[in-house]
Amino acid sequence: MVNTTVQVVAATASPSVTRPLQLRQFAFFDAHPVKDVHDLASPPEIFKNASEISTVASSSAGLLVADIHGSIHTLNKEFVSTTSWVAHVGGRVMHMAERDGMLVTIGEESAVRGSLLKIWDLGKTDKRNQAPVLLKSAKVQPSNKPHPVSCFALSSALSFLAIGLADGTVLLYRHLDQSLSSTTSLTALPKTRIIHESSPEPITGLGFRELPSPTNADAKDNNLHLFIVTTNSVHLYHVSGKGSGGSSVLLDDIGCGLGCAVMDWRAEKIVLARDEAVYAYGLHGREPPYAYEGYKSSIHTHLNYVIVVSPPTTATSTSPATRKLAAQGAGGDGDASRVTVFDMENKVVGYTGVFAEGIREVISEWGNIYILTNNGQLTRLAEKSTSAKLSMLYAKALYPLALSLAQTQHLDESYVADIHRQHGDHLYTKGDWDGAMTCYLKTIGWVKPSYVVRKFLDAQRIHNLVTYLQELHALGLANADHTTLLLNTYTKLKDVARLDSFIKTESRRSGAAESNGDLPFDLDTAIRVCRQAGYFDHASYLAKRYKRHEEYLRVMIEDAGKYGEALTYLRHLGAAAAESNLARYGRAMLDNLPEETTQLLIDLCTISGPLIIPEAEDATPQQSSAPANAPSYLSYLALSRAPAPEDKVEEPKEDKEEDLAEPQTMQPNAPTPPKEKRPSPTLYFAHFVDHPSYFVRFLESVAARRWGQSLSSLPSSLPDTNLDKDEDLEKHNQAAVWNTLLELYLDGGSPAQQEKALKVLTSDTLPCDKTHALILCSSYSYTRGLVILWEKLGMYEDILRFWMDKHNTSPSESSASTEVVQALVRYGPTHPHLYELVLRFLTSTPELLTRHQADVEKILEHIEKERIIPPLGVVQILSRNGVASVGLVKDWLMGRIKEAREEVQTDQQLINSYQLETNAKLKQVAELEDPMHAKVFSVTRCSQCSGQLDLPSVHFMCNHSYHQRCLLDHETECPLCVRQHGIIQEIRRNNERMVDQHEIFLADVQDNGFKVLADGFGKGVLNMTRLDDVAV
Repeated sequence: MVNTTVQVVAATASPSVTRPLQLRQFAFFDAHPVKDVHDLASPPEIFKNASEISTVASSSAGLLVADIHGSIHTLNKEFVSTTSWVAHVGGRVMHMAERDGMLVTIGEESAVRGSLLKIWDLGKTDKRNQAPVLLKSAKVQPSNKPHPVSCFALSSALSFLAIGLADGTVLLYRHLDQSLSSTTSLTALPKTRIIHESSPEPITGLGFRELPSPTNADAKDNNLHLFIVTTNSVHLYHVSGKGSGGSSVLLDDIGCGLGCAVMDWRAEKIVLARDEAVYAYGLHGREPPYAYEGYKSSIHTHLNYVIVVSPPTTATSTSPATRKLAAQGAGGDGDASRVTVFDMENKVVGYTGVFAEGIREVISEWGNIYILTNNGQLTRLAEKSTSAKLSMLYAKALYPLALSLAQTQHLDESYVADIHRQHGDHLYTKGDWDGAMTCYLKTIGWVKPSYVVRKFLDAQRIHNLVTYLQELHALGLANADHTTLLLNTYTKLKDVARLDSFIKTESRRSGAAESNGDLPFDLDTAIRVCRQAGYFDHASYLAKRYKRHEEYLRVMIEDAGKYGEALTYLRHLGAAAAESNLARYGRAMLDNLPEETTQLLIDLCTISGPLIIPEAEDATPQQSSAPANAPSYLSYLALSRAPAPEDKVEEPKEDKEEDLAEPQTMQPNAPTPPKEKRPSPTLYFAHFVDHPSYFVRFLESVAARRWGQSLSSLPSSLPDTNLDKDEDLEKHNQAAVWNTLLELYLDGGSPAQQEKALKVLTSDTLPCDKTHALILCSSYSYTRGLVILWEKLGMYEDILRFWMDKHNTSPSESSASTEVVQALVRYGPTHPHLYELVLRFLTSTPELLTRHQADVEKILEHIEKERIIPPLGVVQILSRNGVASVGLVKDWLMGRIKEAREEVQTDQQLINSYQLETNAKLKQVAELEDPMHAKVFSVTRCSQCSGQLDLPSVHFMCNHSYHQRCLLDHETECPLCVRQHGIIQEIRRNNERMVDQHEIFLADVQDNGFKVLADGFGKGVLNMTRLDDVAV
């Protein structure tokens, strides 16, 4: 289509005061001729006699076409009649409208004087004539003098019907839908009411306004109103709702001709077409009109479009001669008409076309516009797709108009965002960076941020980039890269104010998002970038606000060096959070604030509730060292002082309300917080490597306050033993603490510290590991400790050997050998094997023997007295070298030889007695075994009751006799001998069992070999043969 423009004037107060506008014209519609389905060379059959068509209306059943003969036809999409019936016999249909399957027709009939109103049910069919069922039929006659019906309007719910007459009268039918459901007569309709009279001005237009105006949110009106249009005025009548029933209100004193008034597509406004302009009226009167000059024959609506039918000229003269001349120039017969399709919302002309044959009807049906000419030709105006229309606008860079069109068409947000993107690209190519960024901001969420970011990476456009990145974060659509880029931009620009606004203002504004865990930026990235750029205050602010304890401490300690604030923050965190952070930063804190950090570690390991905040700690300087006059040891134990209330930390005013680590104060009636498990002190041992004095204080305080253990005689506190349920772990911690303390005492080297070490070693209550202590004492050459530990461990031989080695190292000193003798006096009575060791030592050198000759003699006497070593062993020990002489042991040896001789004589006498007894027994056995030897029993008394033996009596071969009554029934063995024989037999059986128990025998041999072997031969264990038990 030719690129032309249509001159439109926006009128203000009156038609005479106008401001000309130029509306652009586009080919939004394509014209296509509609042909008959059976004859593609001609238009639809039903429109061939277009002059006989009286009116056309859209309906849910299809297109309704009425003719001058009173018939109505229902057409499908192929414009083929599916249903037809005679609605008005002998007359014609003048007006019709359909709502929810109910068709209202107004027409004339030959048998009726005046207009006739009929209501049909299109959903039901009369079986007699196959026509829709007629529900109501009544005359439209408000007075005796009938007047023709000029127009009518039907509400969407079929509740109200308004009829306008040529004499200026408006009739209103209320509750029409209720009358249709009743079973009254065919002619029974609600009583009409005359709501307007404007004689002699005929009624040219009616329309119900039912929906509230979306542009007037302050005065929404859900009531039903009726617009009344005459040739010279526009009125508004309140039909239903609060305040209804009064007289009509004049909206404007400008009217229009018949057919030039129509309701818009939203049924909110009524649009009037006059020669000088097109007007729109709402509840509050006339709105800014569009002065489209020229004669208008009719006006129609199609979706959001207004269709104006007028002669093909824009001249102000509208005489018939002028129109005829224009029509002849177009090849018509003098009735040529121009169809102009306006988009009133977007202020564009979507179509302009001239129809030389003149226009009979304009139809809006099935999403298309149909133009029916006077000669029966039917043309379809098909609207182009939205994408095609937008492409036309893009080609002419009319992006604001494209955006308005997209909003009117209710396109998806993605389409709208794409329009903004293309508009931004257009402005970007023209160098309008600010305008382009304004458009790109509206694409957030639909266009990839990288598309926009790449365009503004230039330093000259960095301010626009900042704007875009800020909006990304405000909408919560930024990722870590965007946060990094934005913060880097701030830091490069040195724009601290905007950095503050982004970090603090944005985080406050996202309070709801923060509660859900969603932030307007990537928190980790923001902290990292601020640290890298040197903005430590901002990094610490973010970490503190969002409870990133590790990040906050990393910034304050590693970057800012604010150890005092970090220490206070650690106390506010509580034991659980402070435990892990101190394990990481404890060494750095001790290097800078040893006094305060040591106290914090003591409290952390000994207090199960909230950590106490000392008053002095709040005023801790950033850098400090241990004071010259340090407090005494007991002052750090906090044994005699009551816990002080925690003080509030002073913070900057703007951040005070955002401090999430508030002091943990206890209200009087508040419930007691649950006790937390105290951390192990061993976690922090490594931090005290360069601070031994503070390490000692830490360990002593923890031991005293946590377990009530100290070097004093009485415990200095009463610890709560129920706090830590893992007893094994607590025992391990106690041992670790005291082992470390012992090492620190020994490492100190001062007499006071060695005295403390001695107390640890001598204590029977402190859980110090003896083996570990032994290694420490050996490493630090602490003799007193070694001796004490060897005594506790029962390692007496090690004590003797220690002093022996010491003597060997310094032979000239007599103290070591003296200690050996004294140790033997202490430990020898309970451990006899030490005498042999000392005897060997004292006789190892002539000097020792000379110095301790009396001690050697005492040792020999004790050995002899306790039978510790046989004489031969003593002789072997003394004779191993040439140190000891025979004279030294002459008397002792003579005494031993004399004792040996006496012992030999005693043993010989025993042997002789045993041989005599054995021979006697063997002789007795031989007599008993000899069958030829008679046994004479000369016993006269009973061996059981000692009474005089009388008959019957029982005699045993063992020379024991009994009354028969003194024996048990069936007793065949001597009661006196059987017990002795039982003991002997049991001993023999035990010896037989010992034959197979080799492990026991070998173990005994290892302990005392010769004695066990001799005893084995004596008992017959080594050469025993099994004998059957013999009953005597």
